[in-house]
Amino acid sequence: MSISAEITKWKGRDVIALSAGTYTATIAPFLGSNIIRMQDSATGADFFRNDDTRTIEEIEENRVTWGFPTLYLPNRLSGGKLKCSDYTYQFEINEPDFGNEIHGFLHLREHEIVSAETTATSAIAKTSYTYDEKDPMFKTFPVSFRADFTFTLDANGMHYEFTMTNLSTDRQLPFGMCNHTAIKAPFIEGSDGMDVRLYVPIGEKWELGKNLCPTLDMLPHGNHDRQYMTGSLIPVKQIIDNDVYNTVIGDLDGREFRGAVVTDLRTGAEIVYEISDDFLFWVLWNEWGEKEYFCPEPMTWMIDAPNLPLPPEESGYRELAPGESKTVSERIYARQSKPAATAAK
Repeated sequence: MSISAEITKWKGRDVIALSAGTYTATIAPFLGSNIIRMQDSATGADFFRNDDTRTIEEIEENRVTWGFPTLYLPNRLSGGKLKCSDYTYQFEINEPDFGNEIHGFLHLREHEIVSAETTATSAIAKTSYTYDEKDPMFKTFPVSFRADFTFTLDANGMHYEFTMTNLSTDRQLPFGMCNHTAIKAPFIEGSDGMDVRLYVPIGEKWELGKNLCPTLDMLPHGNHDRQYMTGSLIPVKQIIDNDVYNTVIGDLDGREFRGAVVTDLRTGAEIVYEISDDFLFWVLWNEWGEKEYFCPEPMTWMIDAPNLPLPPEESGYRELAPGESKTVSERIYARQSKPAATAAK
C-alpha cells in the first residue's frame, strides 16, 4: 500500500498532503487545520466541498462552508455572553441580525505544522495552535489553551482527533467544539444532488427561538425528521435550516452506530461519518439547499450551552481545570455498500 505524508504547497501556502491506500487528503493549517480535500479512488468519493478555482480570499470569506473545519466555540452564544463557573465573558456580536456571537475564532487562525510522518500503515499529520496573550481575542477571553489536531489516514479512511488543554493557571476553560462538516452533494462525479440520501440517527428535536438559540422546548418529529432515521432524506434541493437534535445510537449493518451515512443511489457508494460519544448534538444545515453541499455538524454542547439553565448532562457544557486536557475523535470513510444495479431500486 502506498503511504506518504509531505509538506507541500497549495495556492502558494503550506499544506500537508496525505496518501494511504485508496485515500488522499490535504490539510491546510493556515485555514485553521481544515481538511480542504479528501478523496477515495476506489469509490470515486470526493468528500468535502471544494473548488480549486476559488481563491484563498474567497474561501476565507466563509471558511465554515468549505472542507472540514473545527470550531471553537461551536455555533452561537446569545448576546455574545459566555457564563463560566468562575467568570462571565462578553464576546463581540458578529451575527447582528440575531444578536449572537457565532462560530468562535479557532478556525480563523493560522495553525502550526507539528509533523508530517508515516508508519507502516498510516500517513499522519499533526498541527497545533497555542492561544495566549499574542492572540487578538485574549483581552476578551484571557484563558490560555492549546488545540492539538491529529489526522491519521490509512486504508480505513480518516481518523481525526482534537485535543484541548487548559494552559492557564487560574481559570476554568469552557470546552465545547464542533465540526462544521461540509459534505459535497453530489459527492460522486456524474451524479446529481437528487441521487443523494442521508441517514442520521436522531433523538429529541430542539426548538430554536427567533435568535436561533434554544427555547428549551422540544418539537415532535414530523415526516421530515423521520426521513433522517430511515435514510431517505435528500439533503440538498430543499432548505434544511438548523435542524437540531440530540445524537442517539443507531444501527449500521447490525452494529451500534453514532454518526451519519450519505449514499449515492446511482452508484451505491457511501460516505460513513462516525462520531465519538462526546458529541451529544447534531445541527443540520445546507445554506438554502442550492450550493451542492450540506453540513451535518456534530457538537459536544448545545447551542448557547454556557447560558442555558440546564444541568451539564443535558446541555453538554463542561469546563477544563488548569492543566486538564480533553480529546474527542471522529472517523470518516467511503465504501461501496450496494451494487450500482440495485442501489437505486
